[in-house]
Amino acid sequence: MVRLTGIEIPDEKRIEVALTYIFGVGLSTSKKILLEAEIDPNIRTAKLKTEELEKIRQIITQKYKIEGDLKSEISQNIKRLKEVGTYRGARHTKNLPVRGQRTRTNARTKRGKKVTVGSGRKKAAEKT
Repeated sequence: MVRLTGIEIPDEKRIEVALTYIFGVGLSTSKKILLEAEIDPNIRTAKLKTEELEKIRQIITQKYKIEGDLKSEISQNIKRLKEVGTYRGARHTKNLPVRGQRTRTNARTKRGKKVTVGSGRKKAAEKT
């Protein structure tokens, strides 16, 4: 496995996809990096030369925030929203969806696995 900016990148994958293993680098960003480094996106990671890897490493460190820096920036932004007292900050505090999703049903990822009470529909009066 190739190590790039402290992250192990798989050898058997195309470099375009392998770069997405770095937190903060998606597919479109990886395409931009490879275009700037003038490297074929279809090459497997194992077949890259050390000069090409160094080129990629330099571009990533100079132009993009990744891994720890990016994670700390995200957490600082959330902390700022909470301190200012915004609606979004309050939603983060209450551990609820922040971007306007419904919570009557769904929202299980954010709220966790809880026992549901029912569908919300009242049952017809039972016979006695």
